[in-house]
Amino acid sequence: MTVKRICLASDVPTNEMREFTTDGGDKLLVANSGGEYFAVQAICPHQDVPLCDGFYDGCVLTCHQHLWQWDIKTGEPVGGIAEAPLERFAVFVEGGEVFVGTRGALNVGELFSGLSESTLSKLQGLAKAEEHPAGGALYQAGDPADDFFVLDSGRIEFQIGRDERTSPAGFMLRKGEVFGWAALLDAHPTRIASARVLEPSRVLRINGKQALAVLEADPASGYLAMRRLAGLIARFLAAPGAR
Repeated sequence: MTVKRICLASDVPTNEMREFTTDGGDKLLVANSGGEYFAVQAICPHQDVPLCDGFYDGCVLTCHQHLWQWDIKTGEPVGGIAEAPLERFAVFVEGGEVFVGTRGALNVGELFSGLSESTLSKLQGLAKAEEHPAGGALYQAGDPADDFFVLDSGRIEFQIGRDERTSPAGFMLRKGEVFGWAALLDAHPTRIASARVLEPSRVLRINGKQALAVLEADPASGYLAMRRLAGLIARFLAAPGAR
């Protein structure tokens, strides 16, 4: 875990919340609940909506767009509408300053979370961090599918198809999301989608064949990762933009 200074304690008054961006590009929402500080992801997991525009009563955070609600102390959904929890970050207050502990993208995402420490360490050793400005393309349909990516910060747009026959396939809303997963599949040497950078983003690039070799050496972790990948692909194919 990396600990980063995020703000002064006085920057977030009692029972209020503020959005901050770390020097690594992470957008966090810091909330003060009766003098106790909590930090969660700044973007709603439902749609691309800043949670700082929502409502906060000192205990419950409500997204103004579709009224999803969460307990600010646990990040868990409340009220029966929200379908996903908020990513939480460890918070430390010292000398009137607020520090937040952030985890690496591989630890956060669904695909690799919970893998053995040795396997996760080897995957992290394969990861190459890249910074991409807004407006650029990470890859196009038909490009070689040698590497996959893990979103560390920012926002990526996907499109299925070519030229005039393209359709949106969703957004990577949360840190740790894996995309370009064709690199982890046999008999898929080229991309079937394009990925465009919507805002300055940081991604981890990992070679697919090297990652598969690491997973094959740890059957338990490999099985877990591949089962999750199958679920990810199933959800992707069920999305409106993929039909």
